[in-house]
Amino acid sequence: MASVAHAGRSCDQQPMTAQTLSQGLALAQRTSEALDAVFARTGARVVVLGRAGQDLTPYQLRYSHLGWAYKTSEGPWRVLHKLNQCGTSEGAVYRQGLGEFFMDNLWRHEAVWSVPAAHLQAPLLALLTDPTRNTRLHEPAYSMVSYAWGTRYQQSNQWALETMAMAAEPGITQRAQAQAWLGFKGYQPSTLRLGPLTRLGASTTTAHIRFDDHPNGKRFSDRIETVTVDSVLEWLERSGLGSAPQRLGW
Repeated sequence: MASVAHAGRSCDQQPMTAQTLSQGLALAQRTSEALDAVFARTGARVVVLGRAGQDLTPYQLRYSHLGWAYKTSEGPWRVLHKLNQCGTSEGAVYRQGLGEFFMDNLWRHEAVWSVPAAHLQAPLLALLTDPTRNTRLHEPAYSMVSYAWGTRYQQSNQWALETMAMAAEPGITQRAQAQAWLGFKGYQPSTLRLGPLTRLGASTTTAHIRFDDHPNGKRFSDRIETVTVDSVLEWLERSGLGSAPQRLGW
C-alpha cells in the first residue's frame, strides 16, 4: 500500500534507501516515545499528527499532511488518515503504524502534533476506532487543493478536519454540516496564491489536482482556499480546541 498511496508529498517514485528506512523508523520511534510521555502526563490518547512530505515553503507552509494518531488498548499508536492513489483522482482512508506514516521519502524528517482538548478525547477515540463511523464523511473524489468549503472533492487534511467536527458534534452526518460547524468555530483555511499558468498546468497534467470546485471569483483572482496542516494547527491553538503544536525532528 505504501508504494502506491500517498498524501502530502510528491508522486515521484523513488527507491527506498537504507538511510530513508533508518530515518523514518527513528522518527517513528522518537514520536512514539514522545506521545507516550504525553499520555503518561495528561491521559490523552488522541493527537492530530502531521508530517513534512514535500517542500511547501513557496506557499509559506511547513507541513503537508496530517492524520489522527491514537493509542490502542494494546499500547502502540496507530494513525488513521486519508491517502491518494498516486496519479489518480481517488482517495481512501487507511490505518497505519507510525513506522509506515513516516516511511515515505519525506522532505524533512520532522513530526508535529497537537493534543485535542480533554472534552474531545473520548468522542474522537470512539469515532477513530469505529470503522462504521470513521469513514462516514469520506468523499473518494480527491483533489490535493480541494475547496475548503466545498463537497465535490476532498483532500486528506480536509477529511481529518471534518471528521473532528463530526466527533465534536454528534448531530453532524454530512460534510456541509461539518464545514458549517468549523466556520462557526472560527476555522480559516490557507489561501494559496497560484497563477493561471500554474493552475492550468496542474489541472491538465495531474489527475489529483483540480480547481473546478473553487468559486470563480476566487479561482480567477488566484485565491485557492484549501485545508492545510498549518492552518489546522493554528486554529486548534487559537480556538482552545487543541494544544500548541509540539515538534520533533532534525
